[in-house]
Formats: sequence, structure tokens, C-alpha cells
Amino acid sequence: MSDLDNDGILDLDTVADAVPAWQQQAFTLAEYPEKLALVKLAAGAEVPRWAESSSIFSITATATETSLICAGRSVPTKTPSIKPLIAFRITGEIDEGAIGVLAGLLVPLAEIGVPAYTFSTYETDWIMVRVVDAAKAAEEWRRRGHTVAAAVPINPPKSSAAANQQKKAPQKGKNPK
Repeated sequence: MSDLDNDGILDLDTVADAVPAWQQQAFTLAEYPEKLALVKLAAGAEVPRWAESSSIFSITATATETSLICAGRSVPTKTPSIKPLIAFRITGEIDEGAIGVLAGLLVPLAEIGVPAYTFSTYETDWIMVRVVDAAKAAEEWRRRGHTVAAAVPINPPKSSAAANQQKKAPQKGKNPK
């Protein structure tokens, strides 16, 4: 079967139909600034005190290992880990039946030689790459039609009761009226 019509002109409809749908999807990725680590612990291990959480903190336990995704700054040198990593979150609604979401984002990285580590949450998928490869990954995704932007930090609002308590608490050295 040829992609050329009877006049020898490239038939773009035929070519577009040949490209899998997962390669045609455009995503928006949020890039998180924290330097993370993917840490291997023994099977059944407790979460160690040094495992600091950040905006991304994950524990995965299997029969053979316990893995953490955590802030990389406190991971002991002798602890098996991959670091420093930067995480990208796929934003927006992803249909639970969507096919090839990760393939559409990982194939471009494989083609340019960038290792990637993935994990999923209920709401979305995450891709982590080495800090030294983060700009290269973002540029390749942009070149493929995806949007990459800095993640907006989410600060939980203080409860009104806590805010009122702070206002009412007497300050040291001052007499309450």
C-alpha cells in the first residue's frame, strides 16, 4: 500500500491514519522543582526517619522490596537510590480507558536516550527523569507538541480556627488586654 495517490502526490489522510492515536495526543506536563530520589529498601522495611516528604512522596511495597519516592536531600549515601530526579505530572483529565498515555511521552525520551521512571496515582501519571536530563526531556516533549510548565505550588489554607488562635495568643513580653 502506498501513501501516494494516483498522481504521485503524498496522501496526508493515509499517513495520518497510519499514526497511532497515542502518538497524536498532546498533554500538559507540570514540572516540579524538588530534587527527588527513588530509594530501594528491604522488603517489609519501615519508612525511615530520614525519608522527608516533599510535594511528591510515595511508598510502594512488594514481596521483594519497599521503594520510596522522597526528597533526595536526606537520603544516606550508602542507601541504594537513583537521584537527583525531577518529576513531571500529566495535568488535566485522563480518561481511565485512555491507551498509550505513557507510551506517547516515554517513546520520545527513549528515542533521545533519556532514562525515565514512572509511577501512577489515582488521578494521573508521573514521569521522573534525572536532573541533568530534565531540560532535554522538556524540550523534546515541546517539540512533539506537548506543553511543559512549572508546577504551581499548592499551599494548604490555614484553617480559620488556627488563624484566629494565632491572632488571640499573647506575645511573649506583652501583657494581654
